[in-house]
Amino acid sequence: MQPVPGPALSRGTERPRTARAEILSHRSRTFAPVSTAGADLLRIVSDPSTPVFLTVHAGGRRRYGYWQPLDGRSGRGSCYVALPTDECDALHRAGRIALGDPVVDPARTIYRVRAVDTRASATRAPRRMARTA
Repeated sequence: MQPVPGPALSRGTERPRTARAEILSHRSRTFAPVSTAGADLLRIVSDPSTPVFLTVHAGGRRRYGYWQPLDGRSGRGSCYVALPTDECDALHRAGRIALGDPVVDPARTIYRVRAVDTRASATRAPRRMARTA
């Protein structure tokens, strides 16, 4: 493994950080609390049945949105729902949502938006059972 640049350890001793240590520290970072609107947006983005996309038009205009299917009971839906761009951009800058691979079109670029897993990951690998012969 290649060492990853990182802060030095205390007491003057230096130990290079491995890529695995960098990944683990990234996963276990804490996030700042979000607003009520941000929490609602995270709930929508985290729902696997609601794919959210970011469309960046050729002129630079950005629009987050998703397709709302028709709800048979209420008769609502079957329409495209736009999300507040400022709130979504703030979540993206804070690292709460991530963009997938781009689909490029001459007039626009579309990205799939996914929520970033904010749960703390285990810092140790599970123990393996010793084989008995």
